Amino acid sequence: MAARVSYLSFRRISAVYVGILIVLIFSVWTPDTFLTTTTLKTLLSEQAITAMLAIGVTVPLAAAAFDLSVGFTLGLASIMVAWLVGVHGVGVPTAIAVSLLAGAAAGAANGLLINQFRIDSFIATLGMGSILQAMIRWVSGDQTIIGLDPSFERIAGGQLFGISMPVYYVLVVGALLWYVLEQTPAGRYVHATGGNTEAARLSGVPTRVVVFAALVVSGLIAAFAGVLLASSSAAGSPSVGPTYLLPAYAAVFLGSTQITPGRFNIWGTIIAVYVLATGVKGLQLVGAPFWIPDLFNGAALLLAVGLSKNEALRWSLRRRRGHVVNSPNLTSTGE
Repeated sequence: MAARVSYLSFRRISAVYVGILIVLIFSVWTPDTFLTTTTLKTLLSEQAITAMLAIGVTVPLAAAAFDLSVGFTLGLASIMVAWLVGVHGVGVPTAIAVSLLAGAAAGAANGLLINQFRIDSFIATLGMGSILQAMIRWVSGDQTIIGLDPSFERIAGGQLFGISMPVYYVLVVGALLWYVLEQTPAGRYVHATGGNTEAARLSGVPTRVVVFAALVVSGLIAAFAGVLLASSSAAGSPSVGPTYLLPAYAAVFLGSTQITPGRFNIWGTIIAVYVLATGVKGLQLVGAPFWIPDLFNGAALLLAVGLSKNEALRWSLRRRRGHVVNSPNLTSTGE
């Protein structure tokens, strides 16, 4: 076997070193606005929803299935919980539970389309996203819903040690899913399915169940992100959701080159979210044009996919030569 790679090596945490370089550059370029506690807290808070959505996306991708409906699932949960609480006066716990169930149902529908109707995950979830968008517009009447219960707003609107609550939710959900994916048999099934679906099936892994469960988890987490967004903004907007999709996917693919290169993983995803966001925030603070974030995230996604494909190929070649025992999951599109 090849020698173990240090956890501090550039190959494992290159994004961290790139992030440090970004911080140094903008700290020199605009020290009065970038290198401040306020900027750090703002960055952490602003990216919590993106990080939560990216965590959700990581799970089906680890099982070799795309979920392009997560942005719309986020939007549906956001508008639904606001509609229930603000328009119909439904109790906050009930409204949250219904919204989370709606997200899980969207994930289950994706799973059925992929498993039972044999539709490619890319197409199935893209179509589901359009259906969810229609539901968002129907429920909201294309209007922003305001006037939510103050107790609902405190769920994500509060702070602990000066950091907004959604950041802590990200850490808790991230830690839970990391444990499941990396330390349990269920997680090994997910990675086996993502690495080689047919080989996993022949080895006795219930690949269809794995893909179905991964999509349900993705929908549930996306819905939770939507609930947090509605709580933190004290409103439900029919236009939110899709704008989070590109940054989330860019982070997930970049994250697959970190920590355990060649394999989708939770902590790599979270690191990538904040490294990319740090670059965008720095450009905004130096007065870059308003379209820079879209350009930055699009370029980052293309670069991240290229890097992740290259890393997956490298691991595959090393495995064939007998240098590694455990196969990482490759970046494929599903069954």
